[in-house]
Amino acid sequence: MAVRSPCIQVCTMNAATGLCRGCWRTLEEIASWGALGDADKLLVWRRIRARKTQHASGFQDPADDAQQAPGSALNAGD
Repeated sequence: MAVRSPCIQVCTMNAATGLCRGCWRTLEEIASWGALGDADKLLVWRRIRARKTQHASGFQDPADDAQQAPGSALNAGD
């Protein structure tokens, strides 16, 4: 069974957290997704759940950063 991607097509990086506002992954996790095996993809999913749990406990959501840094969109080419 293939592990589905966490991508929800909201590909904008939060400069403060280093996480995508849509899928909660780091650039490294996003870039390596296609090469990862299922076990490693599941590990990334566990990290995402942990990040969301931390947010629910009072930590900052990647989407909460109202000011987007220049060139912070994933497809900005920087």
